[in-house]
Amino acid sequence: MIKPFLHWQPAIAESAFIAESADIIGRVTIGAQSGIWYQSVLRGDVCDIRIGERSNIQDHCMLHNSADTPCIIGNDVTIGHRVILHGCEIQDLCLVGMGSIIMDRAVLEEGCLLAAGSLVTERKVLRSGYLYAGSPATERRPLSDEEKRFLRYSASHYVELAQEHMHG
Repeated sequence: MIKPFLHWQPAIAESAFIAESADIIGRVTIGAQSGIWYQSVLRGDVCDIRIGERSNIQDHCMLHNSADTPCIIGNDVTIGHRVILHGCEIQDLCLVGMGSIIMDRAVLEEGCLLAAGSLVTERKVLRSGYLYAGSPATERRPLSDEEKRFLRYSASHYVELAQEHMHG
C-alpha cells in the first residue's frame, strides 16, 4: 500500500521495486533502483524517511522516527530481514544484518557491517570499515577486503533480484 499522510505523498522513483504487501506512508522518498520488500513498513508520519539509490529494505522491516529525527538510508545499502530502524542514519555501502535494531540518532558510517541480531543504541556512531556485533553493538574488527566487496555485491544483487520480481 502506498498512502499519503495529511498533505505528504510518498515520492518513489519509477525504477524502484515496491512489493505489493509493503506499506509506504507519508513523508517517504525512495531512490532509483531501490527495493522495498514484502511486508515492510515505512511510516513517515512524523518525520522524513529517505532511501537512496540501489538500496534494499528486505522483508518484514520497520522504518519510523521521532518528530525531529529523520530516518536516512544512503546508496547501495542492504537492510536485512526483520530489521527495525528508528530515526537513524545508515550511510552508503552499509549492511545491516537480519533482526537488528538501530535507535534514534545512531549513525552507521559508510562501509559499515552490522551483524545479525545487533542492537545499536541511541546516538551511537559506528565507524566506517568495521564489523560491529552484539547487544549493545560493539566494534569487533576491521572489515576484510572480501567483506568490503560483499557490501557492494549485496546491494547490486538485490537490484537484479528486484528487476526479476518487477518484470519476471
